[in-house]
Amino acid sequence: VRAGQRLASMLRCTRAWRLPLEGLGPHSPSFARVPVAPSSSGGRGEAEPRPLPLSYSLLDGEAALPAVIFLHGLFGCKTNFNSIAKAFAQQTGRRVLTVDARNHGNSPHSPDMSYEIMSQDLQDLLPQLGLVPCVVVGHSMGGRTAMLLALQRNLAVRQHLLTNLVEVDGRLAWRLNLDALAQHLDKLLTFPQRQESYLGPTLFLLGGNSQFVHPSHHPEIMRLFPRAQIQTVPNAGHWIHAERPQDFIDAIRGFLV
Repeated sequence: VRAGQRLASMLRCTRAWRLPLEGLGPHSPSFARVPVAPSSSGGRGEAEPRPLPLSYSLLDGEAALPAVIFLHGLFGCKTNFNSIAKAFAQQTGRRVLTVDARNHGNSPHSPDMSYEIMSQDLQDLLPQLGLVPCVVVGHSMGGRTAMLLALQRNLAVRQHLLTNLVEVDGRLAWRLNLDALAQHLDKLLTFPQRQESYLGPTLFLLGGNSQFVHPSHHPEIMRLFPRAQIQTVPNAGHWIHAERPQDFIDAIRGFLV
C-alpha cells in the first residue's frame, strides 16, 4: 500500500510540473517531441484500443536462440536496462531487446493505458522483429505485462491443442496419433520438391504475425503457382481463421469473385 501511495504521489508531482518553453535559452537542455496517438477506444466504446509502434533497441545475436526481452517499470524507459542488455548479449550470444512501453520513453503517447493493451503492443511488435518465441524479463509494471503476455499467448495455444482431447471409456485421451506425427514431423514441416507448375488461380493467405512463410519463400511460391496472390491479414498469427474469422472470410470471398 505504501509503495502504491508513493507512486501516486510521484505521479501527481510529475503532472504538476510544467516546463516554461518560452524561457529556454540557447544553452538549455533540449527535449525530443514524442508522437501522440489519438484514443482508439472512442467515446462510444465501440472500438478496441489499437497497438502502438513502440520504440525499441535491439542488440544482434544468434538467431537460433530465443531472444531476451527486457521490460522496464512505471516511470522508467528502455535505457534502464542498457548496461544489463549489453552484458547479457555479450555473455550469452542472444539477441536482446529493450522496449519503451506506451506513454513512456520515446514510444507514442495514448489515452489508452492498461496491461491488456501493453500486452497487445508486444504481441504486435515481437513477431514483426522475428523474436517469437522469446524470454521476457520485466520489472514491476514490466513484470506484470510479461505475466499477462505469457498467459494470453499460452492460452491460445492451449485452447487449440485441447480441441484434440476426447473422452474414451471414461478417460481423457488424444485423438491425434502422436507417435506417427512425432516420427514424421520433419517431413510435415517442409514441402516436397516439385518441378511442375500449377497455372490456375491460387490464394496464399498469411497472418501478419506468423513466421511460417518468409519473403524468401515467395519466389518458389511464384514458380510453382505463377498466378498466385499472396495476401497478408494484419494482426493475425498462424490460425487466421480462428483469430480473424471475418477477415478470413472476406479474403476468400474476394478471391472467389
